[in-house]
Amino acid sequence: MNLTGLLVIFALGWAAVTGNFGVLNLLLGAVIGGLALLLFRVKTVRPAFISRAWRIAALALLFIRELLESAVRVAILVLTPDLSARLRPAIIAFPLTARSDGEITLLANLITLTPGTLSVDVSEDRQRLFIHCLSLQDRDALIDGIAIGFEAKVIEVFK
Repeated sequence: MNLTGLLVIFALGWAAVTGNFGVLNLLLGAVIGGLALLLFRVKTVRPAFISRAWRIAALALLFIRELLESAVRVAILVLTPDLSARLRPAIIAFPLTARSDGEITLLANLITLTPGTLSVDVSEDRQRLFIHCLSLQDRDALIDGIAIGFEAKVIEVFK
């Protein structure tokens, strides 16, 4: 039985014992049941949604960090004199490890939402994601950064 089912049973059991099936009393029963489950968590299975929530939070924090870092880099790039000398636009083919439509879509959107990069297209065989960069310094470093960062976290979220 999953955690939600156990909490509903605890809440209904609490309401039956107290004789009050009000919303607040049911909520109190669920809280008490949740505390009991925390005390005896060795005997219960860790719910999958909690570990998935942690993976989603980790991806969100990574995105926020990358968003802030790239926004600063793009702002510095735009505000420096002789912009045309510093711009090095390029389109790279990023080799995909992600396979499902959801994984590829989320990865492409995260890349597009990060300033200075834009997901352009996915190859027909879904092996490569084409990414436009505003100023490419090191192709291999960019590919490694995306693979270790966004792609790894996206794959973890969809496990």
